[in-house]
Amino acid sequence: MTASQQSSTIYRWELPTWRTRLLERTGGPDGARFAGLFGFAEGDGSVRLAAALFPPEAEEPLILETVLPAAELSYESLSPSLPAGFWYERALHDLFGVEPTGHPRLDPLLLPLTDPAHAPLPGTARRPRPLTPDESAIPRAVTGHGVFTIPHGPVRSGVFESVEYLVETPGEDIPRIQIRVFHKHRGVSKSFEQRRPAEAVLVAEHVEGIASVAHALAFCHAVERLAGIDVPWPARLVRSLHAEFERVANHLDVMVKLTDAAGLAVATARFALHKERVLRLVGGLCGSRFGRGVVVPGGVQALPALGPYDLDQELARLHRGIGSDWRAAMNTPSFLDRLRTTGSLDPVLARAHGALGPVGKASGSAPDARFERPYDAYTSLGLGPLVEETTGDALARTHVRGREIEQSFHLLRQITEELRYADAAESMVTPVPGDLDGEVAGWAEAPQGEVLYLVRFQDGRVARCVPRSASFHNLVLLHEVFAGDILTDFPFIEASFGLSIAGVAL
Repeated sequence: MTASQQSSTIYRWELPTWRTRLLERTGGPDGARFAGLFGFAEGDGSVRLAAALFPPEAEEPLILETVLPAAELSYESLSPSLPAGFWYERALHDLFGVEPTGHPRLDPLLLPLTDPAHAPLPGTARRPRPLTPDESAIPRAVTGHGVFTIPHGPVRSGVFESVEYLVETPGEDIPRIQIRVFHKHRGVSKSFEQRRPAEAVLVAEHVEGIASVAHALAFCHAVERLAGIDVPWPARLVRSLHAEFERVANHLDVMVKLTDAAGLAVATARFALHKERVLRLVGGLCGSRFGRGVVVPGGVQALPALGPYDLDQELARLHRGIGSDWRAAMNTPSFLDRLRTTGSLDPVLARAHGALGPVGKASGSAPDARFERPYDAYTSLGLGPLVEETTGDALARTHVRGREIEQSFHLLRQITEELRYADAAESMVTPVPGDLDGEVAGWAEAPQGEVLYLVRFQDGRVARCVPRSASFHNLVLLHEVFAGDILTDFPFIEASFGLSIAGVAL
């Protein structure tokens, strides 16, 4: 039995023991990486809490569970001892009415609810009535002479997602920033419910549009692990092909935003052109610029519409153009000056939080599911050395993305070579049984970092699906990186994180 067929290890304890074991497991430099805290509503009104951890060298997550009875939906907050749980506990409060007593700041995060009785309880039939956001929900914390709050968003100039940053400042320095994402909340988790896998993967593709392939992969990996099926090798190649194209497009988009913030009009146009060429190539391969419709439970829809030889020629042209312009930008002193020392994330904090993707890799914390828990074609492809920096600033995050693009082209060339031997007549899908029942985890590495799905199936349909994006896990760190920076650094810091608000406000 392969790693992709094994079930996640689940331990269930009474509440006091659960809390103790969780903090023990995540404590110390050699502790398990905290990957999230999630809720499951039970039929009797109780709420099951599930903490996902990745012990060092583990090939699958460790799930620690406990049950809160309906009469007492509360527990001692983990956040004072486990700061990485800060947003997860706020989300539990918003969605399930669970009260983490002693939480440092239990403001609304995903939903502006003032009455826990109106919580939507994902996994049940409850549909809460729409509520108007409470504009006084987040109190002002920084006081002093001349201190004021700048409400930046939720609607901003240009094409930006709906998020509100409350910047508390005396004029230039940024001592504190608060983030409100509930303007974007779409109830995605409930949209999965009662769907069969072939339908649910279409929801997964729309959880976070800029990481459509990664979310589809994470969901399908969960289905395939529960079903105990293997994906045909050509389909695994096609999956990895689209995942790497998605990575290149996302990193180019970050560069577009960074050069635009720096006023480099030519560089902005060039990187936007390269991104558009990547998206058009992806559209030519599968019919969707975002790679939607490619990944299905058990495999993929079909081989790429473009043959390996033509694809190889396109890759060579893209690689030359992107590489040339990237080097030019990274040799522009005025651009480097805006990135260097801007938005620095302390490596100690990054490791303690388990920071993901380029944000973590730029601060010496480099979890990457393609290396640690390989899937699809990554089990055989030569990935090369792990990309990592240590300074943790916007420049380091940009360096990480530049090297990841190089790595992606290296992988794409390998995949294209392998696809020369793929037989178009060979099946691209392994059938999935229609009677799936149980709980399972699935994962994939998005351009932003690890995507994690916890899914419960009953009678072949999704009873509860918890999609956790790297954007949700990482965005809370934005609070921590403004020390010593000023207002004009804000667009560089935000862009260098490269996250999606849609992936946060689920």
